[in-house]
Amino acid sequence: MDNLINLFLSADFWFTVIKLTTPILLATMGAHIALRAGVINIGLEGIMLVGAFTGVIVSGKLFLLGVPIPINLLISVIAIIVSGMLGGFFIGFFHLKLNSDIGITGLAYNMVASGLTVFLLFVFVGDKGASYTYKSLAFPTIEIPLIKSIPFIGEIISGQNLLVYIAFLSVIIMTFVMKKTVFGLRIRATGENPKAVQSVGISVKKVQMTALLISGGLAALGGAFLSMGFVEYFVPEMTAGRGFIALTANTMGGTPVGGMLVTLLFGFANALSISLQLFSTIPIQFISMLPYLLTLIALVFFSWRKMKRNVK
Repeated sequence: MDNLINLFLSADFWFTVIKLTTPILLATMGAHIALRAGVINIGLEGIMLVGAFTGVIVSGKLFLLGVPIPINLLISVIAIIVSGMLGGFFIGFFHLKLNSDIGITGLAYNMVASGLTVFLLFVFVGDKGASYTYKSLAFPTIEIPLIKSIPFIGEIISGQNLLVYIAFLSVIIMTFVMKKTVFGLRIRATGENPKAVQSVGISVKKVQMTALLISGGLAALGGAFLSMGFVEYFVPEMTAGRGFIALTANTMGGTPVGGMLVTLLFGFANALSISLQLFSTIPIQFISMLPYLLTLIALVFFSWRKMKRNVK
């Protein structure tokens, strides 16, 4: 019990919570804009996986060519976002143009991404297991002046990976765009009343495709954090269901801020499961299951509350 209390009083623990929240938070923002436009991006898992793979391969190739690190990272970010947007376009094209079911299309993309990344990993690296032998870059950590000097708080907030700050900044940007811009109004109107949007000459499919492209770009950045922030290599299936958790977080949160709070809950559970492995006699399999179990319990509770409100 004392170990657990000391854990919760540790700045390192909360630093890890923020870090583990980041990839899901970026994907949650992607899920949010797509859902507000009236489309569910089930392909987030695959898009994150492709983003993680793209970042490692592109940064590695540019490193071998001697490209300076700042330019390398910039080009890598562009490649990552483009890979995510291509995933969003793939899903949008089949759903909006060919009228396929978006759920089935998203799942199909996830399966394609899973197999394709393993194949391309072998093509580029010569290994189907991981890219350990392939030199790639990581996004830099950022020390924030003044804040880093604040006891405890500074240790948690300062010194995080660049993508951590981008992820939490995306919550502010998404909230502003949705509430204060014409583009956000069109997104919300398309999701709530597509016929009204169509009646004023705005293409519903164009708005939804744009939302899917942005959704894909955000999710791909989340995936890239796994291979260029959390670690510095790519492993097949390293997303480990985070795309689906992002969908759950968005559903439960409802708003960008609400989605952020739910993803922080998962980050907390994930960090707790990692820490418990160090000093617990509980089987490691059960501890590893905790983040997903907590997410499932939270989803059941959310659904139960929603059902009770509908009954009233």
